[in-house]
Amino acid sequence: MTAGSTIRGGIIRKLFSLIRKTGAEFALPMLQRPRQLQTAALCYRIEDGHKRVLLITSRGTGRWVIPKGWLMRGKNASEAAVVEAWEEAGVRPGRTAERPIGTYVYDKIKNSGLPVTVEMLVFPVEVRSLEDRFPEARERVRRWVTPTEAAGMVDEPGLRQILLDFGDN
Repeated sequence: MTAGSTIRGGIIRKLFSLIRKTGAEFALPMLQRPRQLQTAALCYRIEDGHKRVLLITSRGTGRWVIPKGWLMRGKNASEAAVVEAWEEAGVRPGRTAERPIGTYVYDKIKNSGLPVTVEMLVFPVEVRSLEDRFPEARERVRRWVTPTEAAGMVDEPGLRQILLDFGDN
């Protein structure tokens, strides 16, 4: 082994190390899919001076969730959340916030079977009334609970924290 081959070997190792580091820091994020946005309605009412939130079951697994869905053409995120609240829970809204009270991230398995990372924008929606007949009435169960109870019923840690914070305010 000559001095030249030792130097070349060291340079090559350093070059591969640099490529690995650069790939992990710069190339990998460019190849990953961006997060997709969804909107959700944190439906609530005040009972005897205390907040109650509305949970519904998901269609596929029966987990407890809040009404949510994809953004809609021609509607802002807050308006889309209200549409989801109607379709999934039969909510007739009162006041609705224009800005989200929080966001959380979760991984959704799409119909194709591929996972997608979703950033959820959560909007508080005051419930003026609930209808018994709504588009997904036969596919969902609804339940009014305290924000603390709701936090114990949902799976997503980010949503759990939003519910706890909502109950404290």
